[in-house]
Amino acid sequence: MVGKEQRINEKIQVREVRLIDEKGEQRGIVPTVEAMEMARRTGLDLVEVSPTASPPVCKLLDYGKYRFEQEKKLREAKKKQKLVKLKEIRMQPKIEGHDLAFKTKHIQEFLNEGFKVKVTIRFRGRELAHTERGRVVLNKVLEFLGESFVVDKTPVMEGRMMSMFISPKSKK
Repeated sequence: MVGKEQRINEKIQVREVRLIDEKGEQRGIVPTVEAMEMARRTGLDLVEVSPTASPPVCKLLDYGKYRFEQEKKLREAKKKQKLVKLKEIRMQPKIEGHDLAFKTKHIQEFLNEGFKVKVTIRFRGRELAHTERGRVVLNKVLEFLGESFVVDKTPVMEGRMMSMFISPKSKK
């Protein structure tokens, strides 16, 4: 009957590894079998840290604890990241002055709340022949807003729509 150790040793393809112990100190280049024996004696796991190095780098550590700490770091990073939400305002190229002012007021409110805003002009039918009117409307929106924003993406035609992205100025 073949023992468990013998089966594990048969699967090993690398003869030696660069070993780092549980304290983070270099142990040098050690035969793989000896590294596995050291891991068994200390009650830790032998984890391959850098498989592409020559010889591969392995570390003695508690793998369960290592995974827990990695997930904890990931959760902390997610807490600190700021999600940017996008709001969209749609208009037409033949919008009246009062409607334009009303929608621009909404854009200003969104920017003050910290949202990015996508301003879209929809072209229908023959309006598509006069896309310059859409650009004029978008320039009026920028004029009404003043200097409280940053234009992320200038007006661009996308099919039957012309759109631009605006974000609030950073408070730094």
